Amino acid sequence: MSKNQILFTIEEDWAGFKAGALVSVDAAEALRDPANLTPRLIVQPGPRQSIEGVATSKTYVLVDLYENVQGGVRRYAFAGGAWTGEDIALPKASSVDIVAAELESDVIFASVTSFLTPTTLWLGDAGTRAAAEVKALPAKFDASTHVTEQFEATSKDGTKIPYFVVHPKAMTLDGNNPTLLYAYGGFQVSMTPGYSATTGKLWLENGGVYVLANIRGGGEFGPAWHQAGLKQNRQRIYDDFAAVAEDLIARKITSPRRLGIQGGSNGGLLMGVELVQHPELWNAVVVQVPLLDMLRYHKLLAGASWVAEYGDPDKPEERAFLEAISPYQTLKAGPKYPEPFFVTSTKDDRVHPGHARKMAAKMESLGLPFLYYENIDGGHSAAANLQEAARRASLEYMYLTRKLMD
Repeated sequence: MSKNQILFTIEEDWAGFKAGALVSVDAAEALRDPANLTPRLIVQPGPRQSIEGVATSKTYVLVDLYENVQGGVRRYAFAGGAWTGEDIALPKASSVDIVAAELESDVIFASVTSFLTPTTLWLGDAGTRAAAEVKALPAKFDASTHVTEQFEATSKDGTKIPYFVVHPKAMTLDGNNPTLLYAYGGFQVSMTPGYSATTGKLWLENGGVYVLANIRGGGEFGPAWHQAGLKQNRQRIYDDFAAVAEDLIARKITSPRRLGIQGGSNGGLLMGVELVQHPELWNAVVVQVPLLDMLRYHKLLAGASWVAEYGDPDKPEERAFLEAISPYQTLKAGPKYPEPFFVTSTKDDRVHPGHARKMAAKMESLGLPFLYYENIDGGHSAAANLQEAARRASLEYMYLTRKLMD
């Protein structure tokens, strides 16, 4: 609520507004005659924008509005029956999230982070639109040697797919740079710039390149970006990821010999698909807590709750496209696959470890090389404490280092 206006976002087109819009209706009007509301537009994100959060202060509605996967906060004021917005002065090329706002004042706190900047707390005044840094977490690696750039790849159907590249300032474009490519691509989860002490210390400080791909299935550009990869359109997500890899190679940032990929959960499914569909593009594949048998996923643990995302294997028309992408079903003898590293947990209560076990067993039966690590604790994170998390990270980055840097 703000100014007696009820605020809400819409996930599909409604009342002349496009999916992803933030709109309001008068509270008194809603109580008096809910069948005849007059919705008012607060903000309609453009095709390369998304709303990642909404808060209210004494005077304003505050919106985390991302532009081309880079965050910002806009304040919106209601006057004369309409909303108008202006930016608050926060850093660009970062992830920006409102962490606190109150109805008694227009003071806000925002969290700002990027690939090379630790999470920083900013104090802002929505009234003046000014903001100042309050405190930052300590740096965990030397970021002075690297810079961040953003590029676009063209997917198979012509869609432009943005991706970030964090690389050494002195990088030579000779195709010889060890590169780690990460993505998720599902459930409307936005992958935005973020600080990782582990990646920084174990990969960037050793001269590696890190890439984050904003493929379809996520929420980076609102509901439509997510919906474009649902069910029978799932292959678009996998085409997007391959297009980013091919673009990296075409730019001579890296080469298949030096390119590794990593993803977990739904991103683990992505890794399995890419391993099978494009074995020629990678030399290392880290497959974390994955779904891999897409004909039985709905029978295991929380799998049935994901049918709206992937499709229902019990329906023949949906089973057909699931079988075409399922890594377990499509793995076969003949192709020269890179040696993947499967990581799972015995006590994973979200994605059953049977997915990784079956895939490893099939690879073994086909005489294909693979590495496999199953932690007995830790649930879906595959680590129950900091010691186990450190062990898992060390195993993964040692594998990546040996495959891509040696």
